[in-house]
Amino acid sequence: MTGPLAEVLDGQREADLQRAARALLKEPLLTADGPYADEFRLVRRHAAELREWFERNVGWTLRTDADAARLRKTPGTLTDVTHPAREAARTALPFTRRRYVLLCLTLAALERGESQVALGRLAEQVVLAAADPELVAAGITFTLERRDERLDLAAVVRLLLRLGVLRRVAGDEEAYVSGSGDVLYDVRRRVLAGMPASLRGPSMVEAEDSGRRLVEMTAQTALDSDELRFRAIRWKLTRRLLDDPVLYYDDLTDDELAYLTRQRGFITARISELTGLVAEVRAEGIAMVDPLDDLTDVRMPEQGTHGHITLLLAGHLARAAGPAEPAELAARVRELAVEHGGFWSKSAREPGAEPALVEQALTKLVALGLAERTEHGVVSRPALARYAVGEPVVKEPGPARHHPAALPDPTVKDER
Repeated sequence: MTGPLAEVLDGQREADLQRAARALLKEPLLTADGPYADEFRLVRRHAAELREWFERNVGWTLRTDADAARLRKTPGTLTDVTHPAREAARTALPFTRRRYVLLCLTLAALERGESQVALGRLAEQVVLAAADPELVAAGITFTLERRDERLDLAAVVRLLLRLGVLRRVAGDEEAYVSGSGDVLYDVRRRVLAGMPASLRGPSMVEAEDSGRRLVEMTAQTALDSDELRFRAIRWKLTRRLLDDPVLYYDDLTDDELAYLTRQRGFITARISELTGLVAEVRAEGIAMVDPLDDLTDVRMPEQGTHGHITLLLAGHLARAAGPAEPAELAARVRELAVEHGGFWSKSAREPGAEPALVEQALTKLVALGLAERTEHGVVSRPALARYAVGEPVVKEPGPARHHPAALPDPTVKDER
């Protein structure tokens, strides 16, 4: 088929493929009856093309069946802790170490269990598993007798409900937490089977150090040729460009930087073609900018009190001559409250609230690659320069205006 109709159909196919790819990047586990059911159908329709792209460019595998689509992602940086799992509830609190351990124990119990399970019964199985001597030796114990422990288990269950691993049949988690009732779930075993994303099962990993265990669980075949080494570098760079807010050249090894210098145009073009992200190349690094602004779990700027405080502190850090201590930033928040407190929530204006406000702002800035915590204090990273605001400049006869500071020199040698 040729002509205008063919062009329309090709355009629609490309748009559907892009929508499916973006859905997988946002939610690597999609279910047929979940909140992204339409995108799941698109993934199934374009599964062969998506599978080939992800395997070739990032080394991720895509498994699809009638119930779920699972993109098994390996992050470009294994030690990045700035994007934790979050409770699927109003508070959206980040998962703690204890919740991650509970999640693993819960998945193990579900894997051994039946197609239906009550939360009380699941809790009993988790307590038995937590009695493992190695866990006890590591200082990890669960009795689930305390309310805070039951809250943690409820948070784990809500995450599994959101992911589609469990389906609530009757009851409510709050009743279990308060001790007044129980909850019954269907266990969706085919979805559960897709949860692990490692290339090797944890039981097959011999290393004891957590960092080495992560490396072994995600290690590819031996890199005994230039072709395999270059492929590993390409995968790592593409993963970081897809997942990280900014890829800084200073964070790369010499081999990675040399490869990116030669292949930058090819790598970014491939990403743009599949996802619609646009490469912003500057002297300090590359960011894949999303025109649709929905491929992120952390946003800035953001409305509300915390968003406003984060933006103001970003400007302060961008203008700072050196590292800033948290106490200094807390003092700055007290000063800002005098000027802007009328627009903030009451709790943010309470005396003593400043350290928590600073911590929340810094967590976001670090997650976005805009700031870094060091032993000397918090330092800005180059991309934060766009949030710097200069001193007011008076122009006659107009009023004072604030001028954003200039961004770093965007000149980069074109390798093509």
